[in-house]
Amino acid sequence: MRIVISLGGSLLTKELTPENFKKYADILKRLKKDGHKLVVVCGGGKVCREYRDLAKELGGDNILLDWIGIEASHLNALPLIAALGKDAHPISFRTVQDVKKHFDDKIVVCGGNLPGCSTGYDAALFAEAVKADLLIKASDINGVYSADPDKDPNARKYSRLTHDEFLKIIEQNPQIPGEYRLFDLKATRLIKKNKIKTIFIDGSNPEEILRAVEGKHHGTVVE
Repeated sequence: MRIVISLGGSLLTKELTPENFKKYADILKRLKKDGHKLVVVCGGGKVCREYRDLAKELGGDNILLDWIGIEASHLNALPLIAALGKDAHPISFRTVQDVKKHFDDKIVVCGGNLPGCSTGYDAALFAEAVKADLLIKASDINGVYSADPDKDPNARKYSRLTHDEFLKIIEQNPQIPGEYRLFDLKATRLIKKNKIKTIFIDGSNPEEILRAVEGKHHGTVVE
């Protein structure tokens, strides 16, 4: 399959250790060995939040805060590339053109590109560009809920949603840097337009990424 994985920065930076990056690299290598073609888009995570909060306190506007997130995503991509070794291209890519050009037998690792959206939107763009069979959004949230489960004990988790149903949920979320939450609105509209099957999983255990590919995951399918 052609697979795009949006790998949350919160997963990569929860522990800034070689072992943490290696465990995700090992899963990606297994998928590659199984014959899947992969694009991996890294998020900003803890590094992004620390610098974003600093810049915000200094008067930075939303565009500047988004640029911090973009650069943080590429900073996270580089140690992942190191962990992947010869199985990945040696640089992190930014543009659709670069992703299409280098989409081959090696893993394509990317960060963000332009302000005004999250890396989820970049993942949706790359999924469109390579005609992906599947987009996996791996974060520290185990699926899509009717409301924020941290605030609403009655929030319902969905196992499956249509693109239209998912869009109605995301439209309720704020669209500002650091507050895109599960997926941003532009990304949601893009996967709906292109009818891209998207699975939202808790990637804290990297094995869940494999289970998403195999259809045995514990997350939410949007299609």
